[in-house]
Amino acid sequence: QVQLAESGGGLAQPGGSLTLSCAASGFTFNTFYMSWVRQAPGKGLEWVAGINNVGTEIYLLSSVRGRFTISRDNAKNTLVLQMNSLKPEDTGLYYCVRGGYGSTTRGQGTQVTVSS
Repeated sequence: QVQLAESGGGLAQPGGSLTLSCAASGFTFNTFYMSWVRQAPGKGLEWVAGINNVGTEIYLLSSVRGRFTISRDNAKNTLVLQMNSLKPEDTGLYYCVRGGYGSTTRGQGTQVTVSS
């Protein structure tokens, strides 16, 4: 059974940082492309970042480029999203996704709120 458990969300001030983690289990983690998507209040899902199975190819939404980084530790079956210089528009529910853009296999999400 595929399980994706996000953690690390919370309240941050504008300009602050948060580190999101996703613990994956129930599948062969190192064979899958992984992503982070988010959903702002009242809006649809927005793909934020993706990383290939060995971590050599990374893609980031243009609005987060230079502020967010995505990484993975295949030995620990963990996906990480490091978020720096946070902005209020980064507020939303962040989901860990098995697969790339359009994949529907995701966890329960972790809430990120950026506010002063």
